[in-house]
Amino acid sequence: MKNIIRIILLLCCAIPTCMVAQHSSFFDLFRPYRTELLFAGDIMQHEAQLNAARTDSGTYSFSSNYRYIKGTIQKAGIAIGNLETPIGRSGFSGYPSFCAPDSLLHAVKAAGFDVMLFANNHCLDRGKDGALYTLDMLDSLGLIHCGVYRDALERKARYPLMLESDGIKIALLNYTYGTNGRNVPTPLVVNLIDKEVMAQDIQTAREKQADVIIACMHWGDEYTSIPPQRVKELSHWLIEQGVDHIIGNHPHVIQPIEIRENPNTPDRHTVVYSTGNLVSNMSLRGTDGGTIINMELKKFNNYTRVSSLKYLFTWIAPKNAKGKRDFTILPAATTIIEGNAHADSKLQLFLNDSRNLFLKYNKGNVTEFTIDTVRITL
Repeated sequence: MKNIIRIILLLCCAIPTCMVAQHSSFFDLFRPYRTELLFAGDIMQHEAQLNAARTDSGTYSFSSNYRYIKGTIQKAGIAIGNLETPIGRSGFSGYPSFCAPDSLLHAVKAAGFDVMLFANNHCLDRGKDGALYTLDMLDSLGLIHCGVYRDALERKARYPLMLESDGIKIALLNYTYGTNGRNVPTPLVVNLIDKEVMAQDIQTAREKQADVIIACMHWGDEYTSIPPQRVKELSHWLIEQGVDHIIGNHPHVIQPIEIRENPNTPDRHTVVYSTGNLVSNMSLRGTDGGTIINMELKKFNNYTRVSSLKYLFTWIAPKNAKGKRDFTILPAATTIIEGNAHADSKLQLFLNDSRNLFLKYNKGNVTEFTIDTVRITL
C-alpha cells in the first residue's frame, strides 16, 4: 500500500521547537527512518497519442499506458513525474504547442503519481489561461504540483514544496531554462533557472529544516546523451549551495547518473542528468524510452542519505504491422516481442545503447532493477 504523504502547509503557524521537544521521545533521535522516492521521465502528449486515446464516444482515455508500471509507481513513498504539457478544456494538440485533456491527469493519478513538476519549456504553450487551468485540475485531483504558481503570494506560501514521507522531510525544487520564448504573463510565476533566486530558495529550504533538498531541473540540450559543460557546472554549483540531489529532464534521451562522494564527510550526492521520456510519440534513436529512478533514503540520528539508487529502463514500442502505435509504457529489459522482428531490434538497440552509456559514464553504486516479464504481439 502506498505510504501517506503529508504536505507541510507553510501558511499554518509553526509549532515552537520547545513544544516539539516536549512531545518527542529521546529515542526518536536514534530511530531509523526509510522511504523510497520515484522519479519518472517526461510525460508528453503528441497528436498520435491523442488519436490512440480517443474512444468511440469521443472522449479520451490514457489509463492503459501505465498498466505494466503502475505497481512500481504505487509502491513508492512519493512518485514524481514531469508534466510536459498544459491541460485544456478543448483544442487539444501535440507538438509544437501542447494541450492535453483532463483524462491525461486522471490516468497519471490512477497510476500512482503524487507530484507533477510543471516548470518546463512547454508550461505556457496555451498561455496564462492554459497554465491556470492546469493548476486548477491538478488541485482538483489532489495531485501536488511544483514549479508554476498563480502569483507571487502562492509561490511564497507553497515553495519550496515541503513533503514528508515516513518521517523524512523533503524539500522539492523545480526550475526550467525557459518557456520557448514566451513571456510569463502577470501575475503568473514560472520558476526559471536564476542563481540568485535559486540560492535564496535553497536557503529557505534549509530554514524549514528539510532533511533532504532535491532540485528537479529542466535543462540541457535535446537529443544528446552527454550533458553539456554548462549543465555539469550548474550541478556542482547547486550542490555547493546545499542541494543534496538533482534530477534532470528535457533532453528526451537518457543521460548518465552520478553518485558523488565527499571525501571529507559521509555525504553522497545523486545527479541524474536526464531521465529521458516516459511516454511520447518520439521515434528518433534514444527518444523511445527513458528511466524510472528509485531513490531510497534513510535517516538515522537526524542524518539522511541515499542508501540505494536504482533505475528501470522503460520503452514505447514502434508502430505495429497495421501502422498503429500503442503508447503503453513497457519495462524494456523484461518485454518479449512476438511477431515483429523490426520492433524487437528497436527494443534491443535502445537497451544496448542505454546500458553501454551507463557502463561508460555512470559513477558510483547505481544498479538496474527489473519488473515482471511482459509479452506483447505487434
